[in-house]
Amino acid sequence: MIACGSAAAQANGPDAAVQQAAAAQKQPLLDTLKDLVGIETGSRDYEGLTRSAELIAAKLRALGGQVEVIEPQEATTYRMADTPPKIGRMVRATFQGTGSKRILLLAHMDTVYLKGMLAKQPFRIDGNRAYGLGIADEKQGVALALHTVALLKALHFQDYGTLTVLVNGDEEISSPGSRSTITETASRQDAVLSFEATRIDNEKLSLATSGIGAVQIHVEGRASHAGGAPERGVNALYELSHQVLQMRDLSNPDTGVKMNWTIAQAGTNRNVIPADAKAEADVRVLRVADYDGLEATVRERAKQQLLPEAKVTVKFERRRPPLEATDASRRLAAQAQAIYGEVGRKLEVVDRAEGGGTDAAFAALQTKAPVIEHFGLPGYGAHSANDEYVLVDAIEPRLYLVARVVMDVAKGKGL
Repeated sequence: MIACGSAAAQANGPDAAVQQAAAAQKQPLLDTLKDLVGIETGSRDYEGLTRSAELIAAKLRALGGQVEVIEPQEATTYRMADTPPKIGRMVRATFQGTGSKRILLLAHMDTVYLKGMLAKQPFRIDGNRAYGLGIADEKQGVALALHTVALLKALHFQDYGTLTVLVNGDEEISSPGSRSTITETASRQDAVLSFEATRIDNEKLSLATSGIGAVQIHVEGRASHAGGAPERGVNALYELSHQVLQMRDLSNPDTGVKMNWTIAQAGTNRNVIPADAKAEADVRVLRVADYDGLEATVRERAKQQLLPEAKVTVKFERRRPPLEATDASRRLAAQAQAIYGEVGRKLEVVDRAEGGGTDAAFAALQTKAPVIEHFGLPGYGAHSANDEYVLVDAIEPRLYLVARVVMDVAKGKGL
């Protein structure tokens, strides 16, 4: 963990022009949030995601971007057990500047909610809180990226080489269709800023996130009468139990690898030897390389069967890689701390994984550029249908932060 910005950094006064431009974007950003929240965008709601993509694309075109609406391609889609047949589109906008540095702003438009739930939590403002379905995770991030571009345009700032905004529609289901586009786009950048919400009680940036995976074991046995002829069956439940027990010790506290069996299903009737059984394990890693060793061990152990006649199938899903902290991300994060100090606000930087993974990890796979997560607004209640909100009074300082980081990177500072 890196300490908050120093008193010396905080003593530096803010850039008045940027501060004024951020204030001018506050109400337009709230208006954009209302528009975004007003469209339901569950990860499997292709119609809603299409409407949202069209809205975002129109706003980026109006700002002068070269806009692409990208349909995920089956050839590059990483299909998992819960991947829908049709995946939401991406929007990518590129703004050409006069400099050389390339900067990516990354956000996602999809949510975890089912269609029809918007009625329970429409957009509203109550004091310092702006409520709405998916507003924290992560429609605020989309709005913040859009209005950072608008802020820079108002200042006639074009010292970057390119400023790219990439918004995908499948983050909540582990980005099966967009991961290749995120990785490829990020590989051409000098810095990547990702817009998951920060905390309301402790504003922070994250340099590391957990990798998330899954192991699925399917056992096919043979059914038989449990009372009359159990010996004629092949008990899939017995084999599944054996597999789970022989893989119960694969977590490693020293490396941060975690593998825990969480779901199991077997059989159809009390008096029938089960012919089918399934189990699933949750996997967490802190290093990309740890996936390889764990998968190899799982597959090797699965060969050690209790019942040779059973058929055991293993599927290892790399749902999301970890984001690993680098010296490059630490340098840019320190620059961000100093910038936030200019407006009298403290910013914590965390360089160890604290929980779930994000798309920032896909962005970091093929680049040595800094990739930093949690540039979004302070938010609360993600994945909650009742009380998801962001803090209104943080809009101006967070706009200031992102805009100034972009401006500094464009000039080679913090890299």
